[in-house]
Amino acid sequence: MQSDHNTAWSSCLLKIKDDIGDQGFETWFKPIKPIKLENKVLTIQVPSQFFYEYLEEHYVHLLRGVIDHQLGRDFRLEYSVVVDTGDAANKPFTINLPNNPGRTSGNGYGNKQDVRRDLSSFELFGYDFRLNPAYTFDNFIEGDCNRLARSAGYAIAQRPGVTSFNPLFLHGGVGLGKTHLVQAIGNAIANGADRKTVHYVSSEKFANQFYDAIKNNRIQEFSAFYLKVDVLIIDDVQFFEGKEKTQEIFFHIFNHLHQSGNQIIMTSDRAPKDLNGLMERLVSRFKWGLTADLLQPDYETRIAIINRKMQADGINIPANVIEYLAYSVDTNIRELEGVIISLIANASLVKKEIDLELAKQTLKSIVHDIDSEVGVDYIQKTVSEFFKVSIDQLKDKTRKKEIVMARQLAMYFAKEYTSLSLKAIGYHFGGRDHSTVIHAIQTVNDMYDTDASYKKATDDLRKN
Repeated sequence: MQSDHNTAWSSCLLKIKDDIGDQGFETWFKPIKPIKLENKVLTIQVPSQFFYEYLEEHYVHLLRGVIDHQLGRDFRLEYSVVVDTGDAANKPFTINLPNNPGRTSGNGYGNKQDVRRDLSSFELFGYDFRLNPAYTFDNFIEGDCNRLARSAGYAIAQRPGVTSFNPLFLHGGVGLGKTHLVQAIGNAIANGADRKTVHYVSSEKFANQFYDAIKNNRIQEFSAFYLKVDVLIIDDVQFFEGKEKTQEIFFHIFNHLHQSGNQIIMTSDRAPKDLNGLMERLVSRFKWGLTADLLQPDYETRIAIINRKMQADGINIPANVIEYLAYSVDTNIRELEGVIISLIANASLVKKEIDLELAKQTLKSIVHDIDSEVGVDYIQKTVSEFFKVSIDQLKDKTRKKEIVMARQLAMYFAKEYTSLSLKAIGYHFGGRDHSTVIHAIQTVNDMYDTDASYKKATDDLRKN
């Protein structure tokens, strides 16, 4: 057995030189420097990440065979990759990466006891799994707005690292369910028969852990921890923007996990192509698997969310209140759930049954469009007073000319002054279809351009 790292590596080089040509040896093996030989692990330093990837892709089996032959089958090879060559004031910055064929099991650990021991030791430094058991597939409402993302997530939960959805990159605005979905995936995997190790972390927490590791000279422990997880979930990767060192370390971790067949899941508020301030090579890797967006929930999905929330709380509310909430709050799931909680709280405080009037009062203090002076109710009131018709007449099915004109103008202003969808506007006018709203808007535009008296009435109403 070789006892010195220089001697051990020299013996390996003799064998390697016999197996490859001079040019390949001079290019890929001569620049390598042996660093240490400890605990049956030979560490060699390579000058860059590209160098490491090339060796792993083209010479991985040669290296494994040489290590087995020259040192023994129980020896492993580890790379020390130069990330930053440093300068006169700063030492070179390196990270250690294991040689893939040296792994002794499918999850990167010798056995499950090793897994638990490594993870437990890192929890002492503030590392934790942070999976919320309340986030599951069962309580994630599926709709057209998230069907692709949910289906891909469910497939990954069944076979992490095996599907073509690696990495899975989910993007969408605030409160659309990204965190719920990725944690549902994580919980399903962690509780599966294979008991794989899942680590969920926000990008900000990851960056802070990395900075702490640099400060405390624990980079190798930091890298070793992340290189050994079976499933890595990073939330809000947009916060990596401008953090070059953090991006660099994540790039290496990403590459190793992906090459090892471990699952990577990420979320962002933007699609990969819109992430500014990230390294191009990192963004390109985000696109390797599946990119799926989560959109604002449609009306049917919002109805399902409200029903599920009420069922979970053991509360029954009238169907017209559910419809009103679903039509009025069309921004995101988080705001919708907040409105439901406020409505339940208000009903409890004033000791009233939940009805449409209480729902309207609750929304006025929460939802911007309803709280603003020019909401649907205010528009209907102003238009009805101008044309001397009742608000109920604006909502009923009468086809009298003056009422139809008033109704069309009210719909027109609802579209102009609120952000309600066409469907939502139609609901506030007797449950009319969105096509009726489109027709009303077009009629107002046409009449405005051709009828002077109509134009004046419209302008007067706009001033009001």
